[in-house]
Amino acid sequence: MIRNLYSFLNQNFEGLILTPPLFYSWNNSIRFEISNPIKPHYSKENLQQTFQRSITLFKKVFNERDEILLVTDVLTTRNNHFLQRKPLNVYKKYLKDKNLLYKLHHQLLGRFFEDEADEMVIHRFLLQCKKNTIRYVPLLKAICYEDYAHSSTILKSNQESGYEIYFVNLNKKIIFHLYDDRGCDILAADKEDIRYLYEEFNDWILDYDRKRIDHLFE
Repeated sequence: MIRNLYSFLNQNFEGLILTPPLFYSWNNSIRFEISNPIKPHYSKENLQQTFQRSITLFKKVFNERDEILLVTDVLTTRNNHFLQRKPLNVYKKYLKDKNLLYKLHHQLLGRFFEDEADEMVIHRFLLQCKKNTIRYVPLLKAICYEDYAHSSTILKSNQESGYEIYFVNLNKKIIFHLYDDRGCDILAADKEDIRYLYEEFNDWILDYDRKRIDHLFE
């Protein structure tokens, strides 16, 4: 499974490393604004927009037949044994079929920062699945809630760690990354495969990056 991910990236996204910000690492990409920056993030109206946009984009990118790689990276210190005591609940909580947990793959990646006293590592979890096997609506909402004190927070018992979740569409060669409630990066091997998103949701594009995105689809 690990080899499948890297083979897919090498063939379709040469040189891309799965780490944020993905939008600035790949030319064929769109950055969508998810929440309204001029309104309180936790307001009911803003949460409704956040959920509606993230879920709508996900449904547009993935259909029921697509093979999906659900990739979760947890960044933490090497001496943090939280994941050994309590396996990551992204898969336990948001999979409809718990038998799929037996197909979950794990990889430990080293990562170093000059200004960090402790060595940092990334626990990478991968699972190949389909849209109808994921409870994607509550999962997307949990990602949007991550900066709030909310019961659905994914790492609420391990606040010293950070995480990123990537949805990789193996059929359409598209990567979907809702990085938090602020925005969502969508990358494609071929820009024409996401032109429909650019046209249909043009008013959702983040204005800060609009010039670059418009130029891509000229």
